[in-house]
Amino acid sequence: MNFTISQFEFGERPPVSLPSPQFLELLSEEGIRKMVSDHYDLLSKSKVSHLFPRIEEALDKAKQRSSDFFIQICGGHPYYNKSRGKPMLAKRHSPFAITEEARIIWLQCYIEVLSKLELPDDVLSSFWNYLNNFSFWMVNTDTE
Repeated sequence: MNFTISQFEFGERPPVSLPSPQFLELLSEEGIRKMVSDHYDLLSKSKVSHLFPRIEEALDKAKQRSSDFFIQICGGHPYYNKSRGKPMLAKRHSPFAITEEARIIWLQCYIEVLSKLELPDDVLSSFWNYLNNFSFWMVNTDTE
């Protein structure tokens, strides 16, 4: 599958479609948790590692929250809402300076993880399209 990162313009917020429930059905909750863990492990070694917890216990909690979120948006149990309330992710991430470069690194790390999954292209594409569009909403710092 070809993972393309869309061009970004600061302040742009494209509509976001939820991924196909098949992503969760085929990958399972355990598979989503592993995917997120692998993603965070890559991020913690990246140029944007400063945006992620350095203490292992705190990183594990971040992995848990992110996994809960992705399980929920793929049609699974509402773990995220039960533990954290309504997502409001742009607001929750506002204390962190998230730039276009950070967005690209975040997406590149997902490309590395998603490329290893053995899922049908249409299922992977639905999840990738979600990530790609969702990531626009997280950028809160203009570097120009």
